[in-house]
Amino acid sequence: MKTALTLTVLILMTSISTQAQLIAKVEMKEKVEGICDHDNVYGLFNGFDGQVEPKCSVSKEEMQEQLNQVQYLKNNPKFKGKGMVGVFINCKGEAIGWRISVKTNTELDEQLLKVFESYQEWTTGTLNGKNVDCSELISYKIKKGKLTIN
Repeated sequence: MKTALTLTVLILMTSISTQAQLIAKVEMKEKVEGICDHDNVYGLFNGFDGQVEPKCSVSKEEMQEQLNQVQYLKNNPKFKGKGMVGVFINCKGEAIGWRISVKTNTELDEQLLKVFESYQEWTTGTLNGKNVDCSELISYKIKKGKLTIN
């Protein structure tokens, strides 16, 4: 009887945990102008039930091509590093608050950020069918002066 009860509890816990939804809520430490609801900003993940990440109108390949045109990379063909930029996409699909999250080199970061800031058109992220404010991170690596988005 004790084994059957333990097995039943284990099965119930497993089924409950497989139906749970992982929702990453962003803690907003300061106000970002343009955010629709500062108390409900999310980091969404495609593939999780009810979540659709915001998507830039510029493809990853086009981004890489444009980012590789910055002068710093042309002048430093042996440069190696890793970096990350973040952006908020509000509930209207507007890209706001671009920032360098992981720095590489001050001059390079400034040049890359200018290119990233030009990516203004996004589809809105959705949670359970509702448009929501989101935070997106774009990581990249640079090897032999060539940038690749992860």
